Amino acid sequence: MKRKTKTALITVCLLLTAAVVSAFAAAGGTSDPLASLSYLTGTFTDAVDRQVEEKLDASDQAIRTGAAGTAGGAVSTWTETRLKEGDVLTGSTGTGVLVLAGSGRVTFTGGAVVDVTTGTTVSSGASLSVNHRYLVAEDTTAAFTVTSKTAVVDYQGPYGFRYSGTTDYNAMAAALKTMHLFQGSFTGYGQGYDLEVAPTRMQALIMFIRVLGEEDEALAYTGTCPFKDVAVGSQSAKYAGYAYSKGYTNGYSADTFRPSQTVTASQFVEFILRALGYSSVETSNLSQTLSKALDNGVITQGELATLQSGSFLRADLVYVSYYALDAVVAGSGSTLRETLLDKGIFTAGEARQAAAMVTSQRK
Repeated sequence: MKRKTKTALITVCLLLTAAVVSAFAAAGGTSDPLASLSYLTGTFTDAVDRQVEEKLDASDQAIRTGAAGTAGGAVSTWTETRLKEGDVLTGSTGTGVLVLAGSGRVTFTGGAVVDVTTGTTVSSGASLSVNHRYLVAEDTTAAFTVTSKTAVVDYQGPYGFRYSGTTDYNAMAAALKTMHLFQGSFTGYGQGYDLEVAPTRMQALIMFIRVLGEEDEALAYTGTCPFKDVAVGSQSAKYAGYAYSKGYTNGYSADTFRPSQTVTASQFVEFILRALGYSSVETSNLSQTLSKALDNGVITQGELATLQSGSFLRADLVYVSYYALDAVVAGSGSTLRETLLDKGIFTAGEARQAAAMVTSQRK
């Protein structure tokens, strides 16, 4: 990054931050908080320039030598990343942060952090609002910590990362995508994974068909789809029509599917059980579905507790689907991963590549 570019960027950030926080008060006093033009163009600007140069020199040196125990540096343009619960993005003077999806909080011991979107300062420990821009003020170091299972964050300026050892749903999504079992949506950020939202009935059906190893057959389906709320001629109509023709689903009613309605943990796990051969397609009472999944080694006791509490998100759909690959298909003696490998859904190399992506421990 060129020094002029970085200087201009951080100078603008500092000017904005100081204007919101404290510089004006320092110039005018409590009875007259307005800063004079001479102060802004003189004392204040000189002080900012000195601090910017000092921080840039320190940042350049850190990049050259490597900051011990951290991953970081400085970027002049907004940069996107996917994080997981407990991951921390640290920033100093001039760092900008924007949460695109998920949730988090900011903490700092001194100075200030500004919510640029609302033009107000935030307290240490405050929750971050989605699509609000936050700016780290003068002489401040702030920690932005992810509090949701996953999050998508944009950042700009000086930064550092500390990564937690919590469940890495992001890595599982990438692993499933490598094995052609998961695809992103049309969302323009976070690789389209949408792990922070609840999965729909259509998304659950598509994942079910993929873990059966029958997606090619579904996309080649030329029959009719009986559901009036699924767009005629769409890929969704192929999936739904194929599933109906195979007896995998009867829809929400005789002529509706409700493709955009969200699914529960039990409903999705029922799909997984059917794919593994542990449940009848006629099953309508799902009260024992999670227990049946536990009894057949599809989920663990820890996963059962997780699925029974909180909202079921696409992150959970990814988790259940990823570890279902280790479950044995009923009556076969082979795992679902081995079955899909034999069907040519993915190659042995892709399976190894996917396994290497996930380093977090199973619950």
